[in-house]
Amino acid sequence: MEKIKVIIADDSDFVRDGMKIILDVDDDFEVLGVASNGREAIDIALREAPDVFLMDIQMPVMDGIEATREIVSRNLGKVLILTTFDDDELVHNALAAGAKGYLVKNHTPEHLKQMIKTVYNGTGVMEENILESLTKSNDAGSGAAASGFDGSVFSDRELDIIKAVADGLSNKEIADKLFISEGTVKNYITTILSKEGLSHRTALAVYYLTGRK
Repeated sequence: MEKIKVIIADDSDFVRDGMKIILDVDDDFEVLGVASNGREAIDIALREAPDVFLMDIQMPVMDGIEATREIVSRNLGKVLILTTFDDDELVHNALAAGAKGYLVKNHTPEHLKQMIKTVYNGTGVMEENILESLTKSNDAGSGAAASGFDGSVFSDRELDIIKAVADGLSNKEIADKLFISEGTVKNYITTILSKEGLSHRTALAVYYLTGRK
């Protein structure tokens, strides 16, 4: 396996250095550089061609959301947001900007490395508590899908399944709610994920709630 090339952007020296040490001792990763703001991260990327950015949100000069938007628009790499903040609006803004994942900074080193690998392999990631918060926020509003979600490719029953997944229901709970078997729910979810090129139900829920894959 080729090393995953990473750029770390955080305005805290302690956080930057800590994450660099964690990744430097693992042969699966190569840290191309560290940055104290989004602009510095982009400048490094233009020289070094990274795979994944570890991006803080609140930074001077250029914050993580603005940097993510530019990184995605210029196809410079995939962005994994790392922050101490789990504000719903920040989650929405980061995902809308094109971030592939959003993790609060309470992770273990092994969890961090696994999430980087997941994003590198094309799968979106999100902490369970953030997804739950996002779901509650959606419930408090209209309960409708985000504007970027295209429901036209799904049948009415598939849309029922998707909404239930986004509500955080398990397969058994969905089966009970829709009066179908648990096996049928699994088959529906497999078909739905295949249609959208998604790899797991969390990514499906994020797509429904935010309109971003």
